[in-house]
Amino acid sequence: MATLLTEREEDRLVSACRTTVGDSLRSITYFTRDDFEQLYLRSDLERDADLSTFVGHEWREFKTTQAAYETSELGEYEYTIRKFENGFLVRMTTDSGGVFVTTDGLTLSNFDELAMAAKGVLEDHEH
Repeated sequence: MATLLTEREEDRLVSACRTTVGDSLRSITYFTRDDFEQLYLRSDLERDADLSTFVGHEWREFKTTQAAYETSELGEYEYTIRKFENGFLVRMTTDSGGVFVTTDGLTLSNFDELAMAAKGVLEDHEH
């Protein structure tokens, strides 16, 4: 089974996301191919999301589409944004794991900042 984040890495990831998007942050879930952990859930939200289904879908989709984008003229893949009726899901991944963050409405520059902050913690974890 893959190693999940250390407590220090969890704190850094939550802090980076909270600092970047403030009260718009809804939740943070770190995942690997084999496991996941919800690191943050805003207090006004219910703990009723089917996270295992979300994680399974996000991991499979990333691995399936990763090869398709390797030679794209658009450049290297950075992150995925999904829009829902009540907010957004932003997914950032590395070779061994990833994180999806849910938020209320944000601007594109907010998503860029959020992705850079979260991905920095993920990349530090891999090294």
